[in-house]
Amino acid sequence: MSGSCCPSSPKPEPPQKTETEDCCEYHPPQKCGPEKCPKCQELGKTVQRMTLGSLVRPEKRPQIPVVDEFCFCRNPQCDVVYFQSEKIIFRKGDLSVKVGIKEPDNPTVPVCYCFGWTPKTIRAEIEATGKTTVVDQIKTQVKAGNCYCEVTNPQGSCCLGNVTNVVKQVAALFREKMR
Repeated sequence: MSGSCCPSSPKPEPPQKTETEDCCEYHPPQKCGPEKCPKCQELGKTVQRMTLGSLVRPEKRPQIPVVDEFCFCRNPQCDVVYFQSEKIIFRKGDLSVKVGIKEPDNPTVPVCYCFGWTPKTIRAEIEATGKTTVVDQIKTQVKAGNCYCEVTNPQGSCCLGNVTNVVKQVAALFREKMR
């Protein structure tokens, strides 16, 4: 798939990358022009029509405008998920999945939609082993061509930034608990 975080052919291993770069180099996040969410006024992030087509509830799919790009609202307090210009297109309840970034206190909502990682599963691994392998597992799957972030992730792009943030939060809580 050209332009996705899932490469069609392996790329040479670059030196010393951050945890998110392995995936994000294939599908870098893009700002939604100067478009701001009509409800909260936060700058949106570009997503493709295929993301909406795979995540909007079937009965709402006929309402998807026939255009290639939409904006995703990243504000956790805002119930708008997808918008265009000054028009709200879809809210949280219009999707067939919960949006992790919009449900920060729900440990069962995925942070990785391709492989099912949630804050709860990450926490369980850390509690059982003292560490987590989630980032390495996702990177391995990305390199194998097995991620579909642009279709499964409501943000329409790589999840590693979100996963890394959750790992840091859960690890900090675990360290605090062990004191």
